[in-house]
Amino acid sequence: MENIHISRIEALRRRMAAEGIDAVIIPQADPHMSEYIAARWQARRWFSGFTGSAGDLVVTLSDALLWTDSRYFIQAAEQLAGSGITLMKDGLASTPSIPEYLLAHPGKNRTVALDAMLFSINAVDALSDALAAEGISLRTDFDAAEGLWTDRPGLPDAPLFIHKEEYAGESASAKLEAMRREAREARADAILFSALDEVAWLLNIRSSDVRYNPVAIGYLYVDAAPGGRARVFVSPAKLTPEVEEYLASQGVDVSPYDTLPDFLSRLPETSRVMVEAARTSGAVRDILGARAILAAKSPAAMPKACKNEIQLEGVRRAMIRDGVAMCRSLMEIEDRMAAGILTTEIDVDSILRRHRSLSPAFFEESFGTIAGYGPHGAIVHYEADEKSNAVLEPRGLLLIDSGAQYPDATTDLTRTICLGTPTPQERRDFTLVMKGHIALARMIFPDDTRGAQLDAIARQFLWREGLSYLHGTGHGVGQFLCCHEGPQSIRLNYVDTPLRPGMIISNEPGLYREGVHGIRCENLVLCTPAMTTEFGRFLRFETLTLCPFEPALFDTKIMTDDEIDWLNRYQARVRELLTPELDHATAAWLAEKTKPLSR
Repeated sequence: MENIHISRIEALRRRMAAEGIDAVIIPQADPHMSEYIAARWQARRWFSGFTGSAGDLVVTLSDALLWTDSRYFIQAAEQLAGSGITLMKDGLASTPSIPEYLLAHPGKNRTVALDAMLFSINAVDALSDALAAEGISLRTDFDAAEGLWTDRPGLPDAPLFIHKEEYAGESASAKLEAMRREAREARADAILFSALDEVAWLLNIRSSDVRYNPVAIGYLYVDAAPGGRARVFVSPAKLTPEVEEYLASQGVDVSPYDTLPDFLSRLPETSRVMVEAARTSGAVRDILGARAILAAKSPAAMPKACKNEIQLEGVRRAMIRDGVAMCRSLMEIEDRMAAGILTTEIDVDSILRRHRSLSPAFFEESFGTIAGYGPHGAIVHYEADEKSNAVLEPRGLLLIDSGAQYPDATTDLTRTICLGTPTPQERRDFTLVMKGHIALARMIFPDDTRGAQLDAIARQFLWREGLSYLHGTGHGVGQFLCCHEGPQSIRLNYVDTPLRPGMIISNEPGLYREGVHGIRCENLVLCTPAMTTEFGRFLRFETLTLCPFEPALFDTKIMTDDEIDWLNRYQARVRELLTPELDHATAAWLAEKTKPLSR
């Protein structure tokens, strides 16, 4: 039986040949440059069968190739098998970038096509410049799925709802006025926000348009005049009378989502509209033309990243709530294993969801749960399905990466647990990862430090053994928004965003032995002031997540006294804050898990 993705790509090639196109780039993207995207824009998945959240497909008249990063190398190899699509391992020195690949065959790729609604201004400009140097033309109005994906989903129309100020800590009108001031300083007449998390944050609204991310599909146009109006472009089906009244009270008008192009095209030629070049589509820039002022960073990025005190109070409450659910879940998994009850990776997902949903505050998960047993733990972004679903056995490691959305917080944590007696290698690997986790958690660093300057702190103990991991060490996290949310990060490649007080970021070093096991230990941490000296202000991390680490996996012989002391203090804090919320049996389980370790 022919692979359905082969037939879909062949149909695309026929269309390409008819329109004089030699290569098409199909990204994993939507018009808002989102990481997680609604079903309507899952064209890359539809053509390739690859379900990862990152990766771009290139189809030429003779070849098909998919670029994705190290988180998905194993998963992509499995899902692309039999499709005729070649896996390109992005980030490896031996792997050419998409432009490099196209430029290596200029005679075969005279015309390259894409849909500029799905590429940022920066991406379109970089690709256009690179191709033009070799005489290759770039067509930017080609929707690869048009006419082929006949049952393509429509625009999401989940209702909008208000994110109350008791959680947000600031009114939408105040945030919009701050954006107007930023625009006027940049000599702009208006700002157009395309990023869904920024639209949701600025307006204090939420929705369910994108799974795991409580955002609404929409754009926000803010007139920079003092006391000016804002205009949100969303599907009319999403509006309720309550939300319409609320938006009006905050100085926000509403227009249908699909009227944005016409609205922008009718702006006076003298208008100057600020857009973020990395998170606004090339198609929107083309409509604006000379009216566009390209900003390197959105004026909403830093204020959104730096949580206010009301937000942080909510986050700390949610960490207790989430920690209670995690303890109950981990105990149930252990009890099932001890009783010999058949338990699979999908069962682990269900257990976590059930315990979290016992809280009335639970909204949904913040991403698809990763429950990887044994070799599956080495697949960094593994998500079990009916085909891959492994049965847990009383040995080996289980990696659990999960999180939840609550009105007051977004959570994300990873624990690696042993299901039997750990081997010396399992304990050593785990402890090396934890040494890096502890080192980063204990860091004190100068104000204005970038994440790349801290990344090696978490990797140093692995590097000494010739070990490493290819993903970032830390990503920003929103508040009842996206689990992966910038602009801050801690990773090897340089990101020019200083770490600032109020930022929440993950601390998640890992180690993955393909075919053996995966280990990751993740807490969310808060950047907060540490001290001010004659050398300036220094910052530190406050660990927010409350969940015990697996004591049986620590090899204290390779830990320092300071590391053991940090671990014991962390475990004691988890016990102190969670025990009052637990039943007797779970409290006893937690007391056992958090006993002080010594050499």
